[in-house]
Amino acid sequence: MSDLFQDKADDWDTRPIPAQISEGVFASLHEHVALTEDLRVMDFGAGTGLVCAQIAPHVERVLAVDISRAMLDKLAAKPELAGKVEIHCQNIVDEPLGATVDLVVSAMAMHHVEDTRALLRSLNDHLAPGGRVALADLDAEDGSFHPPDTEGVFHAGFDREALGELLADAGFADVRFVTACEVHKGERAYPIFLVTATKA
Repeated sequence: MSDLFQDKADDWDTRPIPAQISEGVFASLHEHVALTEDLRVMDFGAGTGLVCAQIAPHVERVLAVDISRAMLDKLAAKPELAGKVEIHCQNIVDEPLGATVDLVVSAMAMHHVEDTRALLRSLNDHLAPGGRVALADLDAEDGSFHPPDTEGVFHAGFDREALGELLADAGFADVRFVTACEVHKGERAYPIFLVTATKA
């Protein structure tokens, strides 16, 4: 599998939009989800660790999951994450971790996964009883957020009602949406939601 982020990893942390999204998503996450020292957390689509680095000080351990080795190499090189983060470069839908966590977080990764239903079922399978998800991504948009013909983008955001139904079908309850932040590109504003739900 080719690494679609190999050429983006080097300067990812200096790009204003990923930095803006990670700050907004973490602020919303921190407001709506209790982060405690006994939590084991999976960061799905962890990338270079922009969100992971903000979560790690508050929890016991973070399992950083991504299919981009280049992005994970940047995460692994961050000294503040040493001893707090496990790196997993794999597609957990096809190759589960073989471990459970108390919380799954994700920021802007779901639109890169073609089969949303299979992904949500996999996330549920990776949760301990009573575990939660906190997933952030774009609200449904017209496809203009990404440049034309961007590889690896399967969804132009998500309709909240439809995603809520998929979460319920995947075994989640207490599904709640909030707007985490807005990203401004040119004259357009793109809302980003945070959805939380509990393993039923």
